[in-house]
Amino acid sequence: MINMSSEEETSQASFCPSSSSSSSLPPPTCHFIGKKNDIIKAGRVTTLVNGCRDVLVLHHEGQLHAMDMHCYHTGGPLRCGDIEEFNGLLCIVCPWHKYKITLAEGEGLYQAVDDPTAKPLRTHWRSKGVKQRIHKVTEVNGDVYVTLNNSSEAIESDVYQTEKYRTLLHKRQSTPRSKK
Repeated sequence: MINMSSEEETSQASFCPSSSSSSSLPPPTCHFIGKKNDIIKAGRVTTLVNGCRDVLVLHHEGQLHAMDMHCYHTGGPLRCGDIEEFNGLLCIVCPWHKYKITLAEGEGLYQAVDDPTAKPLRTHWRSKGVKQRIHKVTEVNGDVYVTLNNSSEAIESDVYQTEKYRTLLHKRQSTPRSKK
């Protein structure tokens, strides 16, 4: 896995090449993540985008995906999650509590039971709605860019994108754990 420093990410400019018009100024909404081949080799890249968003970019089955890197449920590290298919949908599974999140839409999936009295129980996958913020990935000439999803609608994974959470996470990581 590749981790980019914020200095490296910031120095690589916030622009997105436009394939439709090379004469116009590039919009400031697209952020360089890395070379596609490097991301493919690593499988997953995490970076702080635009100084405000911790993003996971992953390559799976020929596709690039980007999402907030902390699980919407309790902030688990999605970079460590497995990719699995549920009901025909590719999902990342949070390693902490096994929450399933679709790569395409950021929906949380759960196993539902329509009739708990029926024997045998029949379960099926249902959506909880969008829980994880998904970002747009663009690949141009081997370079990978992310456009942050700036929808004003609150999404549950947003809570882990605050300075307060980053400070708390940093404290936890730097505090030595006592042996029991």
